[in-house]
Amino acid sequence: MRAGIALGSNLGDRPRFFQEARRQLFALHEGPGPFLSSKIYETDPVDCPDGSAAFLNAAIELSTSLSPLDLLARLQDIEGRLGRPKEHAFHGPRTMDLDLLYCDQIEIAAGPLTLPHPGIAERLFVLKPLADICPERILAGQTVRDACAAFESRPENPRLKEVAEHF
Repeated sequence: MRAGIALGSNLGDRPRFFQEARRQLFALHEGPGPFLSSKIYETDPVDCPDGSAAFLNAAIELSTSLSPLDLLARLQDIEGRLGRPKEHAFHGPRTMDLDLLYCDQIEIAAGPLTLPHPGIAERLFVLKPLADICPERILAGQTVRDACAAFESRPENPRLKEVAEHF
């Protein structure tokens, strides 16, 4: 199964957290198919408390035999190992946020997991990195490329700046 994961960090040593999260996510990759990682973008915080720092955002796509719920549990374990407490403020600052975006074309709305992630089409900081690695993936009835282009054409877009070609 191919799974998409969004990464975000706006607290502490963000580049180090990204490198460590990538290393731990790569350990979950089982093939077939490549381990894909996007560029890294710095973005203004969206729906966060006043005074929140800018985020680094990226996306990864990997292959796994884990079920979506088991993969979610692994992502939460990685967040914890990188300093994110289990109990945290909604949209509060975080060392690492790992959001499971999709698992193939599976649709789930059960307990702690909704797939595909319901906020994908409304978050440029998710769409832009996804467009780097899987522009033709269909999410919410359109390609990631088209959803990203539609979002980028809006006049009220938050700031999004490429800060690293690869990570």
